[in-house]
Amino acid sequence: MLTGKDLVARGLRPGKWFKEALEYLNTHDLSEEELEAYLDAHRPAPQLPLLAQPVPFHENIRADTPVEQDNIDYVRQSMQQLMRTPTVVAGAIMPDACPAGPLGTIPVGGIVVARNAIHPGMHSADICCSVMLTNLGRVEPRQVLDLAQQITHFGPGGRSEDRQFILPADIEAEFRNNPFLNSRRSLSAAREHLGTQGDGNHFLYVGVSRNTGDTMLVTHHGSRGPGAQLYKQGMQVAERFRQALSPETSPHNAWIPAGSEEGQQYWAALQTIRKWTKQNHLCLHEAVAAALGAPVQQRYWNEHNFVFRDGDLYYHAKGATPLDPKFMPDITGPRIIPLNMAEPILIVEGTTTATNLGFAPHGAGRNLSRTGHKRSKLGQTREALFAEETQGIDARFFFNRIDISELPSAYKNAADVQQQIGEFNLATVIDEIRPYGCLMAGDWEQDAPWRKKRLAREAARLAAEDSQADESALADG
Repeated sequence: MLTGKDLVARGLRPGKWFKEALEYLNTHDLSEEELEAYLDAHRPAPQLPLLAQPVPFHENIRADTPVEQDNIDYVRQSMQQLMRTPTVVAGAIMPDACPAGPLGTIPVGGIVVARNAIHPGMHSADICCSVMLTNLGRVEPRQVLDLAQQITHFGPGGRSEDRQFILPADIEAEFRNNPFLNSRRSLSAAREHLGTQGDGNHFLYVGVSRNTGDTMLVTHHGSRGPGAQLYKQGMQVAERFRQALSPETSPHNAWIPAGSEEGQQYWAALQTIRKWTKQNHLCLHEAVAAALGAPVQQRYWNEHNFVFRDGDLYYHAKGATPLDPKFMPDITGPRIIPLNMAEPILIVEGTTTATNLGFAPHGAGRNLSRTGHKRSKLGQTREALFAEETQGIDARFFFNRIDISELPSAYKNAADVQQQIGEFNLATVIDEIRPYGCLMAGDWEQDAPWRKKRLAREAARLAAEDSQADESALADG
């Protein structure tokens, strides 16, 4: 009777597969040769160490200020650690590159190419964050923004049942047929979050084409609750593989082998989330156009936070705009690169080069974190900053709370980013959508229930201290 100790003595690594192997071996009278053949076929692959040296990556970025240099230095260190991951074969950073986590995490504005591996941490929770543009012709921009503000939905959670859009049957069927998506929670989010935009840097922008004078509607958001839930499950599966395949790899760079059953299911789930996110944009654009009674002149979209496949290579774009047609089977127009609420949105075309890996920047990026930016503005009121930075545009916040971390000064200089796009041959600007106005979530957390509870607890604590102080004073008197 063979035991686990016998398998370990043969140089095999213990694992869940031991139980099934021992059951088979102990119920079949195998010769030594047959036993070795069975073990060779079923033994786990050897663990993969980190690469001795990082895979070289392309830097399509330069610094003009000490703050920008500090940002690039951190991004460079992070990429150097990440590029030692065993699956990685190529990488690049864009002019909008900025940190997105601890050292070793893929930065915003980063592209990492892995062979036969999907890294959930490299597309992050906001799967398929993307932009869609609709040309509404010669309609009044203010009318578009007013109507869109009534139709869209920002902030946490989803729409109430009476305001929900209909989830297409084919997308719902894909949710139900995929083990990563077929849960009551995921299906509920797919219905409730359809037609919602979230918070942070997501926006609804109305502007006018430099080339034609037509009014354009542009939305920016990702896959909301369904994508966040898929990401969480993907990271859990990737962690199990990491522990078995490459314990030296950082947890945030764990991967799912693309050829495994889990890998195939996860890849299919990503494609479903892509369809859902495109529909998320589409239902808002269709609703606005219908309310205006305006025929759609043109519409196109692109994601900039996703995983793209070319054979056995998986391109992880964390905030990078795909240029190469092989990455977007449903392209109907050029690509969209927003900068900030007060600047034109760039409409670009481009080709794959040796240094861009088939991608362009996705926006302006940040040199400071949200907290760091807010700290840099201490002593100035939100209202004064808002008035100064939004002159000439109709800037609005859905919750009527100014979020200074989304004002133009929170981002890299838009002119510098555009100049570097040309300098590094990343794309060609063929049009600009000049801003009329922009709608963002705003600082909704100021009135969030958790914040109100915390403020109430703090007020109660101070009141108790005051009461104790009064009692002490009376006692002393």
